[in-house]
Amino acid sequence: CVIGGDGTLLSVVNEAARTQVPVVGINRGSLGFLTTFTSEQVESSFGSILDGGFRIDSRSLLECRMHSGSGYALNEVLIKDSEQSRIAHLEVHADAELVAGFFCDGLILCTPTGSTAYNLSAGGPLVHPRVDAIGLTPICPHTLSNRTVMLPGDVEIRVENLQKGAALFVALDGHSNQYLCQEGPVRVRVADRKLLLATPVDYEHFRIVRTKLKWSGGTREREAGA
Repeated sequence: CVIGGDGTLLSVVNEAARTQVPVVGINRGSLGFLTTFTSEQVESSFGSILDGGFRIDSRSLLECRMHSGSGYALNEVLIKDSEQSRIAHLEVHADAELVAGFFCDGLILCTPTGSTAYNLSAGGPLVHPRVDAIGLTPICPHTLSNRTVMLPGDVEIRVENLQKGAALFVALDGHSNQYLCQEGPVRVRVADRKLLLATPVDYEHFRIVRTKLKWSGGTREREAGA
């Protein structure tokens, strides 16, 4: 059980993925895309939850490997120049195929779950969690036609640093895991393991999206006061 906001839940992703233990997220933060149980739900029905009164939502993870370390990300892998104020010059390959070179503030490689996080703030699309794909979103690219590219979930993405003598800053799910990559590429792929996210039995993805992003609901919802 994780009590807090989405950031608190992200801090246990690596351990939960390795042990394959379902995570019950109890929202005490401000947004709560991932912490799907409210404190009121847990207070009234915690016994039922302990008895298995929940659904398992298997969320894809990204596995990131580089010379300086490796780890899992539920939302995104962020790649920037280690000098935060310097433009990054990055080259991206999907398996053996060159995707493009990017002059930008950084790259976001996101899961469908992470499409509502940093990717959304950077202008990327919303992607349903069951879609098998990786989103590649440049941050403030110098070429206006550089936009999000959706890549199939079975490719390995290789990011090369073309800035000679510079290191890359790599962050997995924000502050959860941070690395300095001084040599070699950053390799990202969909992990073999998934995060087992416990959700209420009546969980609906788009109901959460409508609520958290303040989208207008249907007539029946308005009439019901939802």
